Amino acid sequence: MKKLIIALFPIASLACHTAGKTTDSAKGSSKKEDGWQVLFDGTSKNAWHIYNNKSDGSAWTVKDGILYLDPAAKKNGAGGGDLVTNEEYENFHLKLEWKIDSAGNSGIIFLTQEDPKYGQSYLTGPEMQIIDNNGHRDAKINKHRAGDLYDLITSAPENVHPWGQWNSIEIRINKGQLELFQNGAKVVATTMWDDNWKQLIANSKFRNWAGFGMFRKGRIALQDHGNGVAFRNIQIKRL
Repeated sequence: MKKLIIALFPIASLACHTAGKTTDSAKGSSKKEDGWQVLFDGTSKNAWHIYNNKSDGSAWTVKDGILYLDPAAKKNGAGGGDLVTNEEYENFHLKLEWKIDSAGNSGIIFLTQEDPKYGQSYLTGPEMQIIDNNGHRDAKINKHRAGDLYDLITSAPENVHPWGQWNSIEIRINKGQLELFQNGAKVVATTMWDDNWKQLIANSKFRNWAGFGMFRKGRIALQDHGNGVAFRNIQIKRL
């Protein structure tokens, strides 16, 4: 009887190991079931186009699973401009990773309105700042540093990684509640569209920009500020 038990034990062990794999696989697939939409799969820009179709967007290159704005390609005539999602989003949870070149500047603009009457995506949508805090002069200005809700709210804690290193961020909007996360920490939390929000805008550079920050649905934009910036693992979930 002992021999029989010993013989069966490896099979039982293998069954447990296989069951564990099945569970892990189920967990992996649940992400799609939970409603996450891949906006950049590492191979194409199919979910994106240039704001107001100003160019062919060829300065935004895809290589080794990374979406990169190549400033050298722009100098050689490749098309640039802010890259915006084909779809609009209202209540959502956005996740991605970014890294910036030395002395670089960029941003993630959300709820932006695409219309010929607006020349740039930043004229209507708030922005989570992307910047080399130690190398770009704009980072010397309060509320213009990496992770800030640009020109509106200073992020805290300040936990950005140096240029050339990846940072993870999340932007979550649900019924006016806005939260920004950077490298695992919540760095900004506020309520949009209430009196305090209107006062934040009134005290900012956007005070005379008609409709800025007041739209409740719009596109996501990756800003072309003329500097090299890379993105990967971009996904979004409608709430």
